[in-house]
Amino acid sequence: MPELDRIDKKLLEILQDNAKTPYSTIAQRLGVSEATVHLRIKKLQKLGVIKRFQAIVDPDKIGKNIIAIVAITAVPQRYEKVLEELKSMPDVYEIYDVTGEYYTITKVRVSNREELANILDKIGKIEGVESTRTMYVLRVIKEETRIKINS
Repeated sequence: MPELDRIDKKLLEILQDNAKTPYSTIAQRLGVSEATVHLRIKKLQKLGVIKRFQAIVDPDKIGKNIIAIVAITAVPQRYEKVLEELKSMPDVYEIYDVTGEYYTITKVRVSNREELANILDKIGKIEGVESTRTMYVLRVIKEETRIKINS
């Protein structure tokens, strides 16, 4: 794990709030030069701390307002293949390898019930999938993209 100092941590907090914050504003808030801000960001990218810069899109505004959580059990010998197939599905947004009753938990986002039925059928037909359990999300109470950075 890379060593991050106070400036790196504060810089990451600012960028998580708004990655388009001008370097001059960041420099002023951190009490450093714009060149330092530029170099720190480059360093954090090189270290893989900053994976990429992206826009966070409101799924409801683009019609992806149906969320389902799908718990999957699989044949152990085919599990890696199952994960590869899940990764290739555009409407599968998150895949977690978990302990317990299920092998993996996925988060699916679609526009309507028909699309949900289609993707559930596709998941169920993946060679190696033994069973699925789907939970339809009624409300999102908290969904956070920011990572809490310990000072």
